[in-house]
Amino acid sequence: MNYFLTGGTGFIGRFLVEKLLARGGTVHLLVREQSAGKLDALRERWGVDESRVKAVFGDLTRENLGIDAKTLKALTGKVDHFFHLAAVYDMGADEAAQQATNIDGTRAAVNAADAMKAKHFHHVSSIAAAGLFKGTFREDMFEEAEKLDHPYLMTKHISEKVVREECKVPFRIYRPGMVVGHSETGEMDKIDGPYYFFKMIQKIRRTLPQWVPTIGVEGGRLNVVPVDFVVDAMDHIAHLEGEDGKCFHLVDSDPYKVGEILNIFCEAGHAPKMAMRIDSRMFGFVPPFIRQSLKNLPLIKRLTSAVLDDLGIPRSVLSFINYPTRFDARETERALKGTGIEVPRLESYAPVIWDFWERHLDPDLFKDHSLKGTVEGKVCVITGATSGIGLATAEKLSEAGAILVIGARTKKKLDEVAAALEAKGGSVHAYQCDFSDMEDCDRFVKTVLDNHGHVDVLVNNAGRSIRRSLSLSFDRFHDFERTMQLNYFGSVRLIMGFAPSMLERHRGHVVNISSIGVLTNAPRFSAYVASKSALDAFSRCAASEWSDRNVTFTTINMPLVKTPMIAPTKIYDSVPTLSPEEAADLVTSAIVERPKRIATRLGIFTQVVHALAPKMGEIIMNTGYRMFPDSSPGVGGKSIERQKVSTEQVAFAAVMRGIHW
Repeated sequence: MNYFLTGGTGFIGRFLVEKLLARGGTVHLLVREQSAGKLDALRERWGVDESRVKAVFGDLTRENLGIDAKTLKALTGKVDHFFHLAAVYDMGADEAAQQATNIDGTRAAVNAADAMKAKHFHHVSSIAAAGLFKGTFREDMFEEAEKLDHPYLMTKHISEKVVREECKVPFRIYRPGMVVGHSETGEMDKIDGPYYFFKMIQKIRRTLPQWVPTIGVEGGRLNVVPVDFVVDAMDHIAHLEGEDGKCFHLVDSDPYKVGEILNIFCEAGHAPKMAMRIDSRMFGFVPPFIRQSLKNLPLIKRLTSAVLDDLGIPRSVLSFINYPTRFDARETERALKGTGIEVPRLESYAPVIWDFWERHLDPDLFKDHSLKGTVEGKVCVITGATSGIGLATAEKLSEAGAILVIGARTKKKLDEVAAALEAKGGSVHAYQCDFSDMEDCDRFVKTVLDNHGHVDVLVNNAGRSIRRSLSLSFDRFHDFERTMQLNYFGSVRLIMGFAPSMLERHRGHVVNISSIGVLTNAPRFSAYVASKSALDAFSRCAASEWSDRNVTFTTINMPLVKTPMIAPTKIYDSVPTLSPEEAADLVTSAIVERPKRIATRLGIFTQVVHALAPKMGEIIMNTGYRMFPDSSPGVGGKSIERQKVSTEQVAFAAVMRGIHW
């Protein structure tokens, strides 16, 4: 038996070819000449050679599919079944592309089948041909379709009309539901249908533990079917006698609601499930013109677009949340009776669908998430780069191929660090600067821009910390001035200096090294925490202004790190701390991923406690304050620290890991 297929190298097509080859037939596939290599790979997958799967070069949008006269003549009278699968299956595709492929391509396929004198023509349509029909759409219904405003719905409807009105060859029409991956392997080739929501599920999973209940939507019923069911059903029905002129719904007779589908995939992806699902149809009492007016508000449009873009969801998908159509499949069920071909329940194969997506289709897989891929050849500025977190970060960025600009107060140490990094092959530029001096900051900015043109990444790391109780600071107002001058004004001065070129280029990222103390309201660190809090607030405001210009900010609420800054406080030798290298890993993660904030779970938890039960948070922090003494510098050099750290102090510090005391 001889078969001819358009779209035979596509997703559904390559599974159908396997079924047809199993029948011992010879398959002719319409391919573009430039796709010959793809066909070779598929032949290897199918385990056949050119004698079983033959390439027919042509073009879907040309007359008679662009098949030359000689080839067309050779096929005349020899094609038993002509399968037309080629189409644009993309909700986000533009109208012109969909019309050219779905409508014009179908007309060309119908004419080619007639020219070949094919015995049967099989048109793979879609449930989209029904539009947004409200109610049950039967297999014998067509003209009843309604609300065909979307290009995909409209072109699938018209292409089916072309077959019904213009095809001279006996035809059969198949309307699959939303086709997902193989129920046994999960294999899929693109993001479509429910896959659009997988990124959202994944982000929820990364944010919340699986046991946390969430609130979501209920919505209408979506007809989801695996590709193997579609192909098995199509193969069987195509070879039955006496079924010409009929339409078959390849659908799930008991479809799930949107909320049910999302929960099934939440479970498959180990994400929190929606414990409460709100049926969006309950808002139907709001007059349409009011709903439309609200949707068109600039703020709503901006927020909606930002969220959808971040999740990779086409705006048009929202139209299907309340999908109104049910599909009757009695003809299909009759044709498949006794074959064992049926739609498996989604719960049974959702895990393999999710697993395949996460391993092969997740858009993040195709992004370079390595530090080298992010910073190679990029101008990265690090302040306070001669020790601690700054030095460790400089080493990592230098190894990754960044054009590294480092700044610090001490020229000798700065030159030593630059020489050491250059000896390892780094591209390092060292400029002396006292970042607490505003004029020096301006000079630093000018020098960097003059020499390098722009800055891609700014890491505000230089800082000053003072550990001193307020009761010991009544006559030391300069403590607050000094910390604010460096930690806040110095950082802001640099941001404001580099920002114009970032905004002009629509590209730039600022990483601020803040403190866990900002989240915990650490006692003895009022001067330090206040300066870091000020920088946090400034950055949030700036981020709001520049969000649409791709200039982004990340705040790292760094836990306690073993650096020269904390060396005077000897008690820190006995409490858990991060190493500078571990802290640098957080900085590089901020540069690669660009999150709004990086913080420990303890830091976030403490912030929540202060927000929901402020008195409790205050008591906890006061307990720590009374448990730990002031540092020697805090009392004029006279040591008041215990000679030996108590077991109680060590235990408390371990529980409150990373918090400054």
